[in-house]
Amino acid sequence: MSLTNPVQPIGVAIETRDAYFVSDSTGITAETLGNALLANFPGVRFRRHTVPFVDTVEGAQNVVGSIRSSDSAGGVPIVFTTVKSAKILTELGESGAVMIDLLGGHLRELETSLGSAASEQLGQYHGVGDIERYFARMRAVEYAIEHDDGQSMRALDIADVIIIAPSRCGKTPTTMYLALQYGLLVANYPLTDDDFPADALPRTVAKFAAKCFGLTTTPLRLSQVRHERRPDSTYSSLAQCTLEIRRAEDLYRRNRVPFLNSSTKSVEEMSAVIMQSMRLRS
Repeated sequence: MSLTNPVQPIGVAIETRDAYFVSDSTGITAETLGNALLANFPGVRFRRHTVPFVDTVEGAQNVVGSIRSSDSAGGVPIVFTTVKSAKILTELGESGAVMIDLLGGHLRELETSLGSAASEQLGQYHGVGDIERYFARMRAVEYAIEHDDGQSMRALDIADVIIIAPSRCGKTPTTMYLALQYGLLVANYPLTDDDFPADALPRTVAKFAAKCFGLTTTPLRLSQVRHERRPDSTYSSLAQCTLEIRRAEDLYRRNRVPFLNSSTKSVEEMSAVIMQSMRLRS
């Protein structure tokens, strides 16, 4: 998800702070939770540093050295951590940074509630964990690759959702996110000039209309994205993009296909809307 800062008035200084995401595993959880918190402070520019696999005191000491050597002109660095080892956390505390333990308090609450001590095994959240769930995600990714951009029409009957949209509206990244994150079987199909101006959905997906979800965007945004791929072409012209978006939205409405404008939404947001609209569960 993009976390860009808004344009500041001329002459107004923008505070800059170093933000570290330190983990004893991949760092994904620390990044996700930390960035969600930082997004609430759009007036501050953050220099982000992700430091994964800090699972020894020596590794923590190296991180402390990096934090201490960072430019202090922007204020005290902030450290978001999902490290579970008390020794490593103590060592990180020697950095002088603002320490935000993203798991600590919650783990203690769970221990009290469950009457059981939390495991100190490293990286459990992003390990294989439930093996069946893991392989389901891998199968979903294989399905998404096979059915990307209408490459295969095989086994569409088992798809959880079929994303349809004009080229470059965000079909592929949304498909892959739903597959990898939730293990959903997702196909996507590109709407082209050959699919218009028919009133019905393309023959390939028509019989699966109940599984279809449409994406749209603004003509200007689509033109900008396509221009990066094929500059100064009919494909990327504003007129062509305007025509395709209008036709696609008309098609969705005629066939009662739910759809979403992707121009201002992240892949995570689009996926959440699709799952809610189609009543899908991972």
